Amino acid sequence: GAFQKKGHSARVLSPEEAERLAKDPVLVSEFKQLKLEKEAQKNWDLFYKRNSTNFFKDRHWTTREFQELKACREFADQKLTILEAGCGVGNCLFPLLEEDLNIFAYACDFSPRAVEYVKKNALYSSERCKVFQCDLTKDDLLDNIPADSVDVVTLIFVLSAIHPDKMHLVLKNIYKVLKPGKCVLFRDYGLYDHAMLRFKSSSKLGENFYVRQDGTRSYFFTEEFLSQLFKAEGYEQVVNEYVQRETVNRKEDLCVPRVFLQSKFQKP
Repeated sequence: GAFQKKGHSARVLSPEEAERLAKDPVLVSEFKQLKLEKEAQKNWDLFYKRNSTNFFKDRHWTTREFQELKACREFADQKLTILEAGCGVGNCLFPLLEEDLNIFAYACDFSPRAVEYVKKNALYSSERCKVFQCDLTKDDLLDNIPADSVDVVTLIFVLSAIHPDKMHLVLKNIYKVLKPGKCVLFRDYGLYDHAMLRFKSSSKLGENFYVRQDGTRSYFFTEEFLSQLFKAEGYEQVVNEYVQRETVNRKEDLCVPRVFLQSKFQKP
């Protein structure tokens, strides 16, 4: 069973959880932090080498959660141009192309290996899709996408993998290719998500920022931080709220609290 609610209040920790987080004030050394930043692409590439296309489930919930993919059309069969920033191996991209035949998609990822998996997928067609390798913090999207040409940008579980000091560069980059009046659809880890509480001590990089054993990193967003981030780059906030899900594993009698931030920001 699962229970879900949306709203603006962050999840409240239990006393045990609060104590566990308070015990973890030690940060990873600056030397190791610089090494992780330098090797970020290599670590994601190795992640896809180990997991191939099997790690993430296909995200068939995208059109359900993001009604805007339909709502932003002015007429029923209007051709939409989308950008999936951080496409991984296409778990979100291919269900979307299957469900909606009037979409042309640009898709990019940090990992060259992930991009190769997308190109090898039987559903990949250069008539409907252009995929390319891109470090969103420094490679100009205008090299592959015309300015002001995209109807919808999806940024789904991507920004959390980027150093908080560089997140604004991603939003600046995306802004250039988005049409005025159109939106970025965002979904990512929220503060006090179950994944955040499971990090062992010695994996903390900064406030709400952690490193996994494989060297990939994860940031956990507050509503306020995300709002300031987008607004500072000129976006207007349309929706920005926590999605709290409690997934109950009856067999093991476990309640797993998931917290995401689901948001929509518009280019004026």
